[in-house]
Amino acid sequence: MEGNKANFFAEVEKILEYEERKKVLLIYNPKSGNGVFPNYLDLIIRRFQERGFLIRPIRGTEHRILDYAFSHIHQEQYRQIIVAGGDGTINIVVNAMVKYNIDLPIAIFPSGTANDFAYYMNIPHDINAMIDVALGDQVAYADVAKMNDKCYINVAAMGTLVDVSQKTDPNLKNTLGVTAYYIKGLSEIVNLHAIPVSLRSKECNEDIEMYFMIVMNGCSAGGFRRVAPESDISDGLLDVIVFKKMKLHEMAPIFFEVLSGNHPQNKNVLYFKTNDLYLESPEDVSTDVDGERGEKFPLHFTVLHKRLRIFYAEPEKYFDDEMERYKYRSII
Repeated sequence: MEGNKANFFAEVEKILEYEERKKVLLIYNPKSGNGVFPNYLDLIIRRFQERGFLIRPIRGTEHRILDYAFSHIHQEQYRQIIVAGGDGTINIVVNAMVKYNIDLPIAIFPSGTANDFAYYMNIPHDINAMIDVALGDQVAYADVAKMNDKCYINVAAMGTLVDVSQKTDPNLKNTLGVTAYYIKGLSEIVNLHAIPVSLRSKECNEDIEMYFMIVMNGCSAGGFRRVAPESDISDGLLDVIVFKKMKLHEMAPIFFEVLSGNHPQNKNVLYFKTNDLYLESPEDVSTDVDGERGEKFPLHFTVLHKRLRIFYAEPEKYFDDEMERYKYRSII
């Protein structure tokens, strides 16, 4: 009994005597995905505590909460930031980090509807495996994209249908995952119309009519894993994919080409890379950034090269084959 007490007090003393890099900030969205992430909090705290780290949890991603946390944080005391949620949650945290010049590595615990950024970093499905990655030492650099003054980590979309994620019923998203986006998108097809847009960059100067376009920092969006097949998240470049005005019967082949990553060769698709892009349109164009409402036109896209450090996993360690990585609908 005395030995147990001694071990207990030794553990408490180890936790309380935190020096540099002994704290971990955990920011989680309790409503992301199927809403079960809070059930894992005790496990996460225990696993990190066993390694001598103190978890400081922040529930929710309200701007005022993150503003307060990041404006008062002593970065030298922290090892990392854990972000638990989907791409939208990561987006909010990254914007706050850039705003307050926070330079701590990020560990992602994917628990949202679409976890495209986590997919890129090979984050596993299992919560214990996620913790293993976060407690590891494999960190990669990642760019941060900017749409006007708003940062994003994965995808910005403009045009018809791009606000599907904003219109999708949250209950449907929690039940069906990214499939809910596809169902909602099909219901919006009747509203499809071409939008005139001017593209200005070193690589492309065109005035075209398009249905929609995406400016990618990552490689996948909405569960489509090969949207930007040539993307490199640390190359300092954005992948621009424009789906031009086309006949209705030409749309179905493009859908299947997107699934296989062969769409850049399609005559109705414009694909190029740039680190600086300016867009204008005479219309009020819907925009979306990582699943949340984006900025108003005109738009100026730039890149913060290697702004983030992200904990990542080697795919062969947690996935048997490439197809298993595609089963990224509901994670935890």
